[in-house]
Parts: sequence; C-alpha cells; structure tokens
Amino acid sequence: MLKSDFYFELPPELIAQTPIESRELSRLLCMDRKSGILEHHRFYELPKLLQKGDCLVLNDSRVLPARLLGETEAGGAVEVVLLKETGDYNNGCDKGCDKGPVPLSQGQSSAQCIALWECLTKPGKRAKVGARFIFGNGELTATVNEVLENGNRLIEFRYDGIFLEVLERLGKMPLPPYIHEELKDAERYQTVYSKEIGSAAAPTAGLHFTEELLGEISSKGVDIQYVTLHVGLGTFRPVKTDNIKDHNMHSEYFILSDETANTISKTKKQGGRVIAVGTTSCRVLESCTDESGVITAQSGYTDIFIYPGYKFKCIDGLITNFHLPESTLIMLVSAFASKENTLRAYNSAISEGYRFFSFGDAMLIT
Repeated sequence: MLKSDFYFELPPELIAQTPIESRELSRLLCMDRKSGILEHHRFYELPKLLQKGDCLVLNDSRVLPARLLGETEAGGAVEVVLLKETGDYNNGCDKGCDKGPVPLSQGQSSAQCIALWECLTKPGKRAKVGARFIFGNGELTATVNEVLENGNRLIEFRYDGIFLEVLERLGKMPLPPYIHEELKDAERYQTVYSKEIGSAAAPTAGLHFTEELLGEISSKGVDIQYVTLHVGLGTFRPVKTDNIKDHNMHSEYFILSDETANTISKTKKQGGRVIAVGTTSCRVLESCTDESGVITAQSGYTDIFIYPGYKFKCIDGLITNFHLPESTLIMLVSAFASKENTLRAYNSAISEGYRFFSFGDAMLIT
C-alpha cells in the first residue's frame, strides 16, 4: 500500500489557524462506515447521536507549554522545544521543588535544581555541545550536553523552585507547524478535561467538548472514561517511505486504568459501543486489547501503526478531526472507515468548507 494512496488536495484557506469562538459550535461530519452515508451536524448535537449504554473514551493528557524562546550568551535568538524528560533529580532540595539539588557549576547558587530533557533546537548551529541559553532574564538557564543521533539535543536546565511552574511562566504552546497565527488563549489548545501533563501536542479531537456538553452526554446514560497518551511531536512527522509498511512509527507513553478497562469490558458485555475520542485514545485501546477482545489495564509505550487491513479489537466508533494528507492519522481513519469512504468524506468536507486540522472541525464515524 502506497503513501500516495492517502493524498488529497486541500485548499490552504481551509486550514484553521485559530480556534472557533465556542468549542461546541464546530461542525461534525457523521459517517456510517458500513453504508458510507454522510450527515452534517454541529458538535453540540453529539448527545443525540450517542446511545444510552455507549462508552466514550477520552485522552486526559495535558499539553506542556514546552516551547521556550531565549537567547545565547552572545545574544543570538534561540528556540527550544522540550520533547522528553531523560534524567532524574537528586533528593533533598530546600527550595520547594519535589526533586533536589545537584552538583553546581562555578558561579551558580547552591539552591538551584536541574532537569534533563531531550529537545528540538532552532537554529541548530547555535546548539553545539557546551552552548548556554538564557530564558526569562535568567530565571531559567540551559546547557547543551549532547547532540543525539537523531539531531535532537540533550539539554540540562537549571532553575529555582518547581520546573513545571517555571514552564507555565516562560513557555509557550508548541503549536503544529501549519499554524502561523499566535494563540491568544493557551487554554484553547487544552481540552477542558486535561489533567496529566506530558504532551507536546494536543489530542485535538477533544477540543470540541465543554463541561456542559460532557454533563449532557453523561445524563443520557453514556459512560465517560479516560485514558492517558502523551502526544509526541512525532505525530506530525511525515511518512517518508513510499510503501507505508516500511514506515517506522513513533512511540508514545500511555496509561489505561483498571476502572477504564473494567468499564469497557462491561460496556461490551452489555452490547454497548466503545467510542474513542481521537486517534490517541484509539491507539491506547487497541494496544491494550488482545485478539479475543479482552482489554487489560496497562501502562508503557506504544508504537502501534494502524492502517487499512488492521482488524479492530476494541473500538466501535471514532471521533476525530480532519488530518493531513499522507499522514499516519488519515491511514488510521481509513483503516476504520475504509480508504474509499474516508477520502469521499474528506472531499465532501472540502466542498462544504469544513475547517481542517488541529483547530478544525470533527468527524463521528460509527
């Protein structure tokens, strides 16, 4: 199967650059994956499209404000995006952080803490081993410790207090490369139920929900459960191989609890549908379900790559945004709804002026 099989032409003006004013007002294209029939709705109509006894599974990961804009010691601009924490801290810090002090280089205060992260850097020429960066007038400093094989940098950050609080003050949301507008409200790139910090990108299918809408869904008798999958920037990495089976899928950390696994099992036994909100939730559920359909609580890393020909073991429905051409995400949707149905739905959405990608509209496939 070729990458080019999943190509479609998208007018650039349909790439949503900003969130819609009210989350639930986004459009919702509904598809019956057996018949291919399409219906056009608004997202606030979702409760009437679900059934009592369904189980809706959402990803509660929260996006880390991981994009840092700073400067080198010589004054040159530098951008660093945190990807993955790679080092532990020592114990015994007296500055309020829950980790600890470290051996300090000359001239630094004895109360500073350290964090080690794998990062993307731009421009790369300013991120050689030993290069030092300054963020927020010195509130956060960094040193490049190593250039990794993939070109990323291992960077040592020094700070006072709690690292996540420093990031909340200094960091920006690491928006996808196709979004060029500045995000005015950082919470619009978070789901309203986000809780577990760790993603480098939002699980965007969940951006359409409000607390009120979730309450309405629950009141209808739909069970709402959560998984965690920390979305990596690998989700935006293009498929470079012509044959998609040769693609090396990125790996992401997930958690599926006993409560969620038990609720899904109960839903299945009672004849209800399991509907994944987003490709991230789908990948967790399919990773944790065996060939006989038994789902178990697990945590770890998944690099599951779902493309046409895959036999789904858990989900009966999928809520998802519209994805990039030739991406692993549109391949997953095509596996669930068929490539022909998916591309026909995408062409319909284009002709109807739907908004695409992270801040765009959504699909419900059942």
